[in-house]
Amino acid sequence: MPKVSVKGQQMPESPIRKLVPYAEIAKKKGHKVYHLNIGQPDIKTPEVALQAVKNADITVLEYSHSAGFESYRTKLSQYYKNHGLPIDTQDIIITTGGSEALLFAMGSTMDTDDEIIIPEPFYANYNGFSTASGVKVVPVISGIETGFALPPIEAFEKLITPKTKAILICNPGNPTGYLYSQEEILKLAEIVKKHDLFLIADEVYREFIYDGDKHFSVMNVPGLEENAIMIDSVSKRYSMCGARIGCIVSKNKEVMATAMKFAQARLSPPTYAQIASEAALETPQSYFDDVISEYKDRRDTLIAELNKIEGVTVATPKGAFYCIAKLPIDNADKFAQWLLESYDLNGETVMVAPAAGFYSTPNVGLDEVRIAYVLKKDDLIKSVQILKEAITAYNNK
Repeated sequence: MPKVSVKGQQMPESPIRKLVPYAEIAKKKGHKVYHLNIGQPDIKTPEVALQAVKNADITVLEYSHSAGFESYRTKLSQYYKNHGLPIDTQDIIITTGGSEALLFAMGSTMDTDDEIIIPEPFYANYNGFSTASGVKVVPVISGIETGFALPPIEAFEKLITPKTKAILICNPGNPTGYLYSQEEILKLAEIVKKHDLFLIADEVYREFIYDGDKHFSVMNVPGLEENAIMIDSVSKRYSMCGARIGCIVSKNKEVMATAMKFAQARLSPPTYAQIASEAALETPQSYFDDVISEYKDRRDTLIAELNKIEGVTVATPKGAFYCIAKLPIDNADKFAQWLLESYDLNGETVMVAPAAGFYSTPNVGLDEVRIAYVLKKDDLIKSVQILKEAITAYNNK
């Protein structure tokens, strides 16, 4: 019998989606499931984007340029410049989601068995992208006790080997919500220049910043033009996860020429989704003001409610719409499955993402979960109440 590849066997399951079958069973039992497990916003997609697709006058659905519509890249360049980022049209390649942009970045900068250093916990799919690219993830652990701040630069230095090609960060972070300060970004810039590495920054949550803090991009660091690669996406910014449009951005001409070869190999990004994404750039600032205000209220509500549960530790996120919570339980994987399979409170239960899948270090984060505060405040309050009762029931069973 033919066998699947070793690479395929090593591809990790999604900690976010692997519990879906249990959620489906819970729903078939008639239970309401509050989805705290996935970053799917309930915010409405901007009407201007939806109308652009509805009104598109297309008789032949052609390939686009492999780099994406020039009109879109030109407008996207202007969008970045309006936000203080010195990015030109030729610095951008449109991709099928931020996921493809990350694959292009790894494929363009790393060979099989090269190493990439990533502060953990990190977006779980970084493990998958690295496995698919034949790249080894070298984690540097950040902790809940510091709010998942950047580990000391000395911790990075100890991990750098001749195989190290890049450092990858998510800013602000998924799953932690941590926002790297300008000082932290400059420290990273110094170390990648010192060791001739790339600094890949996943900045898809750039707009989601709270408490008057400011986002500082790797594209804003003088002298880092040859090292910096930025990953972006429309998924969360415009609540357009299904559009699957992102981009890879860099001033490094060799990197972009190489990424272009990967872009040509997959032909082109989807046409209708580019139409929607280009139109979304016309979204008024009032949309973002309302969204940020809503998410800040949700964050504050969630953190306040979680802090009422004895034994729970949670770091207050500064950006994005996730947090990591440390629970008084033995194993978050078992607990998350039990919540769906065996527990309900008045016919309702919750779905969380076990945090161990956001680490590559074995046996770390076993008592942690990622919670996405993408539900309305009343639903968040109800969800945490269910979680509180469930923890008690789980520990007494």
